Amino acid sequence: MNAKWLLIDADDTLWENGVYFERVFEEFVELLGHSHLSAEQVRAVLDEIELEAIRIHGYGTLNFARNLRNCYQTLAETPLSEEELDEAMRLAHTILDRPIELLDGVVETLEYLNSRYHLTLFSKGQHEEQHAKVDRSGVEQYFHACQIVREKDAETYRQFVVQRNIDAAHTWMVGNSPKSDINPALEAGLGAVLVPHAMTWSLEHEDLPTSSDRFQIVERFSDLQRVF
Repeated sequence: MNAKWLLIDADDTLWENGVYFERVFEEFVELLGHSHLSAEQVRAVLDEIELEAIRIHGYGTLNFARNLRNCYQTLAETPLSEEELDEAMRLAHTILDRPIELLDGVVETLEYLNSRYHLTLFSKGQHEEQHAKVDRSGVEQYFHACQIVREKDAETYRQFVVQRNIDAAHTWMVGNSPKSDINPALEAGLGAVLVPHAMTWSLEHEDLPTSSDRFQIVERFSDLQRVF
């Protein structure tokens, strides 16, 4: 690969994340106990609430908790007390106590890549929460830099390479999200490698390029040793 710099996503690329949100959502559907809305219909309402809230508050577990509360208030079939509404937030807060569960092959692959490329852990979300995950993960030692951004769009990637005076043509983004890791990186002139994850958030799904010498898909994180 014609690469010198690798940007690597964190949630659902290095460690499990989406599975915890899915479990909370399942518990929320039970808490809501709606008489006729299916889980898919409840999710559609929550997605709309989240899309609007992201523009104002960004990402992170605490924002997810607020969104669950709003969804509970919106869909409840009887009036709810403040204590009942806060129960939805409590479900989400349990995510913050989850241990960091590294995905298979992460440590040995980061050891391999660290000796060959300049690695930047490149994640979006709430700064304190994401940095806390990095600290608890034990993999920070393999990265030359760590950057948490509010959003991963093409302009963010362009700013990254300009601010560091590096060449986009020699820079690759690695992650599980088509919307945040792949398409905007390619638009900004970087290469991109998709590492699919079964629990990738529905709001991170997008169509992928059909053909590009700057884009690859691997089955698992350890396959990066073959790509790079």
